[in-house]
Amino acid sequence: MPKPTGASGEKNLVSSRLIELRKQQNLSQRDLAHKLQLAGYDMDKNVITRIETNKRYVTDIELRALSQVLSVSYAFLIDGEDK
Repeated sequence: MPKPTGASGEKNLVSSRLIELRKQQNLSQRDLAHKLQLAGYDMDKNVITRIETNKRYVTDIELRALSQVLSVSYAFLIDGEDK
């Protein structure tokens, strides 16, 4: 059975908002990976790159890590709005 994808075939719903948030906070992919690692999450620059280029699925733990480190809600990462 194929894995689910978004309407246009993307593998995750957070890629565009992740790029936007990272740039708003003046973080490189390497900087974001470093912040995630300092917070105890095992995510490196390559993981960030693959998420941002829609070549990788995002796990629930990674979603939590990104929302925590970027100081946004899960809903914002997924839908672009806080509920």
